[in-house]
This record gives sequence, C-alpha cells and structure tokens, in this order.
Amino acid sequence: MKFLQVGLGSMGKRRIRCLKALGESEIYGFDLREDRRKEAENKYNIKTFSNFEEALKLNPDVLIISTPPDLHSFYALIAAKEGKHFFTEASVESRDYDEIIKYIKEKKIVGVPSCTLRFNYLIKKIKSLVEENKIGKILAFTYHSGQYLPDWHPWEDYRNFYVSKKETGACREIVPFELVWLVWVFGDLEMISCFKDKLTQLETDIDDIYQILLKFKKGTIGHLLVDVISRIPYRICRILSEEGVIEMDWSKKQILIYDAKNKLLEKYNEPEGKVEEGYIHSENMYIEEIEKFLKAIKGIEPFGYSFEEDKKILDYLYKAEESSYLKKHIKL
Repeated sequence: MKFLQVGLGSMGKRRIRCLKALGESEIYGFDLREDRRKEAENKYNIKTFSNFEEALKLNPDVLIISTPPDLHSFYALIAAKEGKHFFTEASVESRDYDEIIKYIKEKKIVGVPSCTLRFNYLIKKIKSLVEENKIGKILAFTYHSGQYLPDWHPWEDYRNFYVSKKETGACREIVPFELVWLVWVFGDLEMISCFKDKLTQLETDIDDIYQILLKFKKGTIGHLLVDVISRIPYRICRILSEEGVIEMDWSKKQILIYDAKNKLLEKYNEPEGKVEEGYIHSENMYIEEIEKFLKAIKGIEPFGYSFEEDKKILDYLYKAEESSYLKKHIKL
C-alpha cells in the first residue's frame, strides 16, 4: 500500500515509525514547514511535499492525518470524498463528522479516528479486570492526567504550539483523549459536571485545568482531573469497590490490585517497549493502533472505534464545558 503522512510534526513522525515497524516502506509525507519536511526526509528516507494537491497526485491508498486537531476534519473530508482510506489523530472538533460518516459509508472505505489509549497495556489490563469482576462491582474512581505544558515538547516553544490555542488547548484535547478509554471500560455517561479555569501564569489562551465529575449509567461515579500544571507528569487512576482497589500508575508502568477479603496484593508490570528519544512512554500502543487500522483495511478485523463513537465522546467534552459555564450538572 502507498501511504501519505499528512503532517510531519511529532505525531506524524511517530506514525511513520509505526508504519516502518510494521514493514511498510512506500511512505510519503506532506507538511507546509520546510524544517519538518527536511527532518522527515533525513530521518526516515522518504519523499515529502509542501503542496497537498501535488502529494495527492501520487494516488495514495491511505492517508494518515496528524495535523493540529482543528485541521483533522478538513483533510479527512478530502480523503473520504476521494475514496481513500484514512486515519486521524484524536480531535476536539466534530463539526464535519456527519458528512465524513456519510462519505465513509458511500465510498465503502475505512476511515477511523484515533483511540490510542485503548491499545495501552495497562488500560487493556484494567478493562479485563473490570470485566471479570476482579474486585466486584465498581463504585467509584479518581483519575489524574497531568503534565506541565512547557514539558510537553521541550524542543519547541509551547507558545507557538497548537496546545496553547483556545480551540485546540492541551487540556481540551486530553479530556476526550482520556474519555475514550474511560467510556470503553465503565460504559456510557448519564451526567457530567465540570469546573475549568486558567490558574497559571503560562502565556496561553487556554484553560489549564479541567476538574470533571462523571456519573455513569451503570452507577459508577468518577472524578477526572486533567491539567497542564503538574511539574511531575501523572497518569494515576484508583478504582474502588467494596471488595478491593485497582491502582494504575503510568510512571511506574504498573497496576496494583488489592483483594480486601484475602488481604492479597497483586502486581502487573507493563512489558518494556521502545521509547523514542525525548519521550517517556513506549511506542507499542501507537504501533498496535496502526496495525489494527491496517488489518481493518485488509478486511481481517474491524478497527473497533468509529467517528460515530468519537462524536459521542466529543459531545461529552462540550457538555462538560457547558456545565462549567452554567455552573450546574448536565444530564446527558
């Protein structure tokens, strides 16, 4: 298959590495920035383009769209209309989703949004533990996902990065990124409540913290804290029941399970994977995600996440923001 990588920033380069890890070699790149094109050419030995229309003349079979989130739908719609298979990174904007969904069905193509965390070892383990009732009925959880914004991409000025813009702000992007797996594990939401604000002196136009309460249809009550304040990067989740506790800590790459009845503590460690220079987590989940996408294109198995589902997740984000604005719980 012939691939066009749209966007050659950090995620675009990561997706090229994913394709190469899976044995794909016919890869081309598009980016408006010359420095990114040259870096991709030098690091991955690919041909790149500064003009999107010229790149499309290659007649690629697949587009992987790794632009800033506010441009995902623009390129996805072009791919869908052209009948090209495509994959987009996680988004914050669902404005064109209905039209994208229509063309995916009409053209009978595979077009999917990212759901990266569903491929993470620790999160897959949590899902299996919850499904097998390892600690009985889940009553509540608290989850903190945070990292200081200037530390996201230490190699570039955070003020010039899309995560510092109002519509595509870092916290605003991460909330649905996390909800994708929380809903996968705990089910659909019944009610949502949120406080969001700008508390730091960071030179941005974004809310740098979202405190969200989640009431699930199955009865579980959750607390999600997403911030770009924390000087230590955190992804820590504690899941509670009357029979025990499940704790996930990304920095330790482990899950702890406490069985209250038998006073037992079990531990699962994430297998070691390749970590790209400048990052703190392995590439495994990204590779697995692209592998699943390629299997869907080949008709081996469905990808397992759709624009219809992503639209629902983004609606949860918008309702959380509405809750903060109205200062009240929102029933879904």
